[in-house]
Amino acid sequence: MEKILDKKQIDGWVAALTEHPQGVGRGCNAAEAATTTLWEVHTPALDEGIWTYQPANGTARLDHPNTKQSPKEFAFPQREIFFSFEQIKGEAPRLTQIVPKEQRHAVFGVRPCDGRGVPRMDKVFTDHIEDKYYTSRRKNIAYVGLACNKPPSPNCFCLSVGGSPVSSDGLDVQMTDLGDRYFVKAITETGKAMMAAGGKLFADPSAADQKLLKKTHDDAVAYPQRKINDPDGAPAKLRANFDSPLWQEMAQACIGCGICTFLCPTCHCFDINDEVHNKAPLSGQRVRTWDNCQFPDFTMHSSGHNPREGTGARLRQRVNHKFQYFHENFGMHQCTGCGRCVSECPVGIDIVTVVNKVTEHVG
Repeated sequence: MEKILDKKQIDGWVAALTEHPQGVGRGCNAAEAATTTLWEVHTPALDEGIWTYQPANGTARLDHPNTKQSPKEFAFPQREIFFSFEQIKGEAPRLTQIVPKEQRHAVFGVRPCDGRGVPRMDKVFTDHIEDKYYTSRRKNIAYVGLACNKPPSPNCFCLSVGGSPVSSDGLDVQMTDLGDRYFVKAITETGKAMMAAGGKLFADPSAADQKLLKKTHDDAVAYPQRKINDPDGAPAKLRANFDSPLWQEMAQACIGCGICTFLCPTCHCFDINDEVHNKAPLSGQRVRTWDNCQFPDFTMHSSGHNPREGTGARLRQRVNHKFQYFHENFGMHQCTGCGRCVSECPVGIDIVTVVNKVTEHVG
């Protein structure tokens, strides 16, 4: 399904999704839709100088470069509760599972690099063993993407990792800015249902629209980006350079803040802890929170030994996970080239420079 949407009608489409249940989710048929909750729409919003996803308040802005954080938190929240527990003397422990709320989320303005992060996260949380907390959220999320007519950041490098500024991977709907209107294309059945909810707000594209779309996409792909010199050869070269002194040299400035992985659309490390709220009687909650391979205690053993004690080993882990280990497991780079880790690093560690330098100095 391909349509044209006048920019003045974007708020009307958002309203249609929040007021009518036509946009059905994965695995939900039309009959079930009549009894389900409506879409909660999230759009980019500028808050104190920072672009974030926030619930739509009637006016959708899609003039953002990219959001500071990726949309991964909709399916993989930074903190979630698995169950609560209570131990009363003389009684068996009481465990109460806390399941994610059944709520549909439509996330607008997702850039292609973040869209490509979605199937990578899906692989992590569904390969071999299904993480039901993740999948219960994921099935209720729709991603409405916005193609990049030009790189939203000087540190974009999606083309180097097999992506594209006009990629539709991981998206349910792809939008392309054509000036005073959007070219809107449904990618999935969910996307078709969402567009159907807009009804007469959409118009059929003309031949001129199709021609302009092609030119816009061709120009976007041709726009200069930063470059990883040998992405295909990176897995083998990184493996060969595992013990290189370059890792420690390039990690000397690292302060272990973890901003690189927290902002990444595909980093997924987590920790699980029991939070005790009361000691007598014992009660609390088991929670999962994001963790970070750049933290000194991430690999700390109970013996006190830490196999990644230095910043060099931790930088190597982050880079190799993106460009070697994930590639060996799934046949693709985990990195999608969004450039957030480069733009936001407070000490200027640059993953593009790191990969190029290590892979050019094998041996």
